[in-house]
Amino acid sequence: MAASALLVTMKHLILVGACYLDTILSLPSYPQEDSKLRASDLKIRRGGNCPNTMEVILQLLTEHDEVTLYLVSVLPSRACSATESILSSFQGNKAAKFEHCIHREDHATAASAYILRSQETGSRTIINYNDLPEMTVDEFRAIAQDFSPSQDTWWHFEGRIPNTTKECIQIVHQLHPDAPVSIEIENPGRAGLEELAGLADVVFYSRAWAQSRQYKSAQECLKGEGLQSPTQKAVSLCTWGEEGAALYKRPDGDLYQYSAKETGTGDVQVIDSVGAGDVFIAGILYAFLCRGTAWSHRESLMFAVNLATKKVQQEGFSHLGEVCWRPL
Repeated sequence: MAASALLVTMKHLILVGACYLDTILSLPSYPQEDSKLRASDLKIRRGGNCPNTMEVILQLLTEHDEVTLYLVSVLPSRACSATESILSSFQGNKAAKFEHCIHREDHATAASAYILRSQETGSRTIINYNDLPEMTVDEFRAIAQDFSPSQDTWWHFEGRIPNTTKECIQIVHQLHPDAPVSIEIENPGRAGLEELAGLADVVFYSRAWAQSRQYKSAQECLKGEGLQSPTQKAVSLCTWGEEGAALYKRPDGDLYQYSAKETGTGDVQVIDSVGAGDVFIAGILYAFLCRGTAWSHRESLMFAVNLATKKVQQEGFSHLGEVCWRPL
């Protein structure tokens, strides 16, 4: 065997999205207006869709997975305690890179999310605050130019600002024509997200977004969006809470659905659902990027659903890599 055949190509996953400091209040029930209520628990931790996904993938990587992860987020000044808290939360993992984060040196406050979690219903209400100027297209172009077209890259976007995200994806197509692109379609209040689906190779739809378009199930969403977006490329997925998730593969039309209830392990006790969708995305990206054709699409879906199910049964994101089910 030629020596070159023994070389492992380093893969680069670039995750583009907001980074938050989450303040999570656990309440007996959701408060009424102008009422007073005592919280039963308070936690402050680093959050944001892409940082959460990054944290979980780092746990899943094995010594044989030659993958480096880059976070592209707007952060406050390098010198402020909020930035130090965010970056230190990754505990110096060598596979995590932050040189492409964009620092607003005249800001000392990180983007923040205040999450009210009702123990009565298991629901959560999220209030965001962010006065950091958003990433510009020119800033992203400079980041994309730092990667060579010869490098094996995968670009994942949180669908936050559709117009900017669209231009960023187009830049990736121009500079890295062979690089896969994935996009998260989550917030139903953001007009223009559906247009991004036609630009990506892998699309993640949230239940909230699907229901805003009157879909009654994950499968119905994927079929409906597939018909409305004929330019949509390879794979689309949709999560649906306790019903698990579905995966639709084009152009052959394969449709898979899986719920953790199919394992026969009984009812799932939901302890902390914050970030469950981010964990699901982590499972899929890990499966596609690191396991490739070794796992079927159905196995990848099962892996991601089981990973997210483990997450909702515990606080936070720790040790998920140790307990997750993996295909043989």
